[in-house]
Amino acid sequence: MLPTRIISTSNPILSHSSTILNNFVNDNHQWKDVNIQAVLYDLRMGGEPHVELEMWSAPGQERPSFEHAVKQQFRPVKVGQMMGPSWTTHWFRVLVNIPKQFAGLPVEFHFDPSCEAMVWSNEGEPIMGLTGGNGGERHVEYLLTPCAKQEEEPRKFYVEVACNGLFGNGDYHQHPQDRAIYYRLSSADLVSPNKAAWSLYYDMQVISEMASRLPRESPRSWQALTAANDIVNVFEHSDLSTIDRAREIADKFFATESSPASHQVYAIGNCHIDTAWLWPFAETRRKTARSWSTQLKLMEDFEEYRFAASQAQQFEWLKLDYPSLFKRIQEKAQSGQFIPIGGTWVEMDCNLPSGESLARQFLLGQRFFKQHFGHTCDVFWLPDTFGYSSQLPQIVRLAGAKYFFTQKLSWNNINKFPNTTFRWIGLDGSSVLTHMAPAETYSAQCRPGELIDSIKKHKDIAYSNESLYLFGNGDGGGGPLRAMLERMRRMSDVDGIPRVKQAHPQEFYKHVDKTARELVSWKGELYFELHRGTYTSQSNNKLWNRQSEFLLRDAELLCTIAGFGSEESAFAYPAEEFTRLWKLVCLNQFHDVVPGSAINMVYRDSDKIYEDIIASANSIRQQALASICNPKDAKHLKGLTVFNTTGWMRSDIVAVPAALYSQFAELSSAVQIRSHDNAILVPVTNVPGCALQPVSANLVRAMQYPEHPACVAQSNDTFTLENRFVCVLFNSNGQITSFYDKKERRELVPKGSLSNVFELYDDVPLFWDAWDIEIYSLEKYQTLNGAVVVVVDQGPLVASISVRVPISDGSVLTQTISLAEHSPRLDFDCEIDWHENRKCLKVAFTWDINSDFATYETQYGVVQRPTHRNTTWDMAKFEVCAHKFADLSEFGYGVALLNDCKYGHSTLENTMALTLLRAPKAPDEHCDMGHHKFRYAIYPHTGSFNESSVVREAYQFNVPLLQLPIEIPPGNELTSNRPFFSISGARNVVLDTVKRAEDDEQSFVVRLYEAYGGHARALLTSRLSYSDVAKVNLLEEPLRDSEDGISALAHSKALEISFKPFEVVSLKFTI
Repeated sequence: MLPTRIISTSNPILSHSSTILNNFVNDNHQWKDVNIQAVLYDLRMGGEPHVELEMWSAPGQERPSFEHAVKQQFRPVKVGQMMGPSWTTHWFRVLVNIPKQFAGLPVEFHFDPSCEAMVWSNEGEPIMGLTGGNGGERHVEYLLTPCAKQEEEPRKFYVEVACNGLFGNGDYHQHPQDRAIYYRLSSADLVSPNKAAWSLYYDMQVISEMASRLPRESPRSWQALTAANDIVNVFEHSDLSTIDRAREIADKFFATESSPASHQVYAIGNCHIDTAWLWPFAETRRKTARSWSTQLKLMEDFEEYRFAASQAQQFEWLKLDYPSLFKRIQEKAQSGQFIPIGGTWVEMDCNLPSGESLARQFLLGQRFFKQHFGHTCDVFWLPDTFGYSSQLPQIVRLAGAKYFFTQKLSWNNINKFPNTTFRWIGLDGSSVLTHMAPAETYSAQCRPGELIDSIKKHKDIAYSNESLYLFGNGDGGGGPLRAMLERMRRMSDVDGIPRVKQAHPQEFYKHVDKTARELVSWKGELYFELHRGTYTSQSNNKLWNRQSEFLLRDAELLCTIAGFGSEESAFAYPAEEFTRLWKLVCLNQFHDVVPGSAINMVYRDSDKIYEDIIASANSIRQQALASICNPKDAKHLKGLTVFNTTGWMRSDIVAVPAALYSQFAELSSAVQIRSHDNAILVPVTNVPGCALQPVSANLVRAMQYPEHPACVAQSNDTFTLENRFVCVLFNSNGQITSFYDKKERRELVPKGSLSNVFELYDDVPLFWDAWDIEIYSLEKYQTLNGAVVVVVDQGPLVASISVRVPISDGSVLTQTISLAEHSPRLDFDCEIDWHENRKCLKVAFTWDINSDFATYETQYGVVQRPTHRNTTWDMAKFEVCAHKFADLSEFGYGVALLNDCKYGHSTLENTMALTLLRAPKAPDEHCDMGHHKFRYAIYPHTGSFNESSVVREAYQFNVPLLQLPIEIPPGNELTSNRPFFSISGARNVVLDTVKRAEDDEQSFVVRLYEAYGGHARALLTSRLSYSDVAKVNLLEEPLRDSEDGISALAHSKALEISFKPFEVVSLKFTI
């Protein structure tokens, strides 16, 4: 009888071929007693006397060390033991007696706790991680011996069980992550794997997927299908000799090599451990050890294997918690198998952190890698964050790197990003060679289909026939598994799919840089068309982030002045504490923490971290200020001294410290008693930048009543706030009906429109609750009207009204709207009790201004975005990120919307909106519930944005004048109003950072940037003595550009500095 062949294009049975092949390899079908699964193990034995188990459970959520755990009282347990609740730790003492039946065979210990675990040697060495359960991340095998002897000595070791899965505790969309879940020890067996059967299993995984994923018209697809079908026909589970015959068929198929002209894939293992997400920071410390120790074990068996790990914070944790493991990693880094990469402290969010925060990410990260691995990183590695600022190319280059990797834009939900390998050009013109893995994942599983996608989805293959391929289980760690590396070996050079080599990512970039044809360029931000809600979720977290950034800015500036300001100064610059605080700030800027997409446990931790940062930075700032303002003839509690930490002259209204009330309370009519707290308000005028100014009682006594005071009026249901600059009318709902610029004689609110309008939107995204605001949500909202409007302060320095806005039965907002006598800026101080379910609160302002774009602040500059939705690319930016301000300007006039902690903005035609609060329920079921305080302001200005002082005004809104209750007598040098640092000749240049140099107690660093997008030539002067100055990068290394744009003026201590548009300039001064 002739054989029947199903491998024919005309055979109807062909449609079932994939099912036939899947049934042959899968372990979750009814056929596993007769398919390849039936022969994968030669022997399995468990229970006593072969495996003896004892367990000790740590109290609460403690994570004790090995040294502590092994000293505790263990009790006997068996398979089936339950462990929990969630986030608890349980230590197992394991005694293994390998039976004689295993002689001559490899022996593995299979330990499945249904959660995560770490195997420790009896001597306390972390050996490898385990991941229990039945998911694709499952990894429960620990090799005891490659070949058992007839008589084996008993083996004792420990297993540390963490009661959480690789991705937390169950479905975070459905359940809180700190709920009580218990995990079952489902196996603790001695097992001998059949190596030949496993090899055939990996062969079939590759061949069968090539058959299904290659184009049906491809001859190679038919060859794969034929080979797989023949293997199925040859194999007989009851006859192990058929395994070798089946493998011969596979070997013949793999022997056909790929063409030298085929696509080249550079593969790199990774495990992308989120520093916090569905688990707290403390668990990440253990995840890192579990994941990386596992990779070291794999490197012993796969010498070609290369593994990359980023985030210096995780390396530092490992160094502290697992010093011997850290040393082993250093050794593998020397050999080139373990590759530290990325150059940053954590894989940070790139939307919300300030420019200086991004600079510190690289400063901390690159210094760590240089110190512990002997080199900095050339590749900025950020596969998973929610958008990429337009200043990143410049920051990356200034941090000593020149390449960039990500893949996140493949998640865009409106437009497909058009490039794969390209030159990314930033705001200032700096560029970095950028690649986005065409496999569109950082956790590939080493499957042929993923390699095929590396060709199909490569959008720049005409210019570069190479791509990067990241494989390994990620997010929760784990990393590559043995099965992945086995499949990778089979796919390295086989016809039908790209050639694959495991290599350092730097090798890929260097090859592309050298060989690629003219690559395309992308100018400006890499806007992520998803996860727009992360600009707003976890509002208080974002507030404390902003406060921490500015507190550290002030504290470093003042400590530098205190330490370098005079030769007699005994002030000790707290360099170690600043490093500690910046590490904490950078830690909380991880891309699932400050964006608001982590579980509640993480925010309980981050709240404590911010409390620590703010308390310490405040204390340091006050100590430095006291040191600066504390000459021998100073009189404590006898007057007031203010310090302006911005780089320009400013005037403001300050509240006198309570200790000085008695001195100022009975002074001239120029002071004012604030209504809500009875604070005494005093005008402070023309305080130079980076300088002190005394505010004595005598000075205030001599002040006259303001010629044009701020005032408030009520007429029926209309309330008016007015000063010499503007007149603002409000209706009985607290909404602005008129905003009139007196000098320009211009009405800003169009007839029939309103501003300061609160809008409550339904906020139910498609999938990612805390992450997403969807465009369709903008169609469904209600306008909130104020219920009560009352006059609060009547001037002369500040006039204000209060508006109470009911939101729902559980939520209410109270707003104080203030106008000071010296400025056209209108301030809104808000307090809100917020208890909503999937709602989003915005405030909107409609202006009589016509512009096709709005201007938004980003790190070290601004970015312009459309106010229309002409194209899908415009439409996708219906919610965008900005820092301290957004501005809408036309020729001759504009209005800026300032804020002190909000980042979500939108501008559609002539309506600007600021997103205030959201109420998602996953992964943190308590997200943003409770009490909030925040501020925003309206700042009208003549001229377009580029002609305005919006950048300075936004700084001032976030950086108040500092006060100290000290009177400095006239004639003292400190009262001379001479700035410690000053910038002149270029109002578009911002003095952003002053700090002591790293590793150099005799130097300090000044960082400035051009803020508007134009050239500048600025004069920088300093009262601090110095002998030399050099232009440096963010790592404080000299720049080798012979034309550094710095020149010293003759007969002056001033430096003339040239700036290109949006350029960041760092100067190192040596005393």
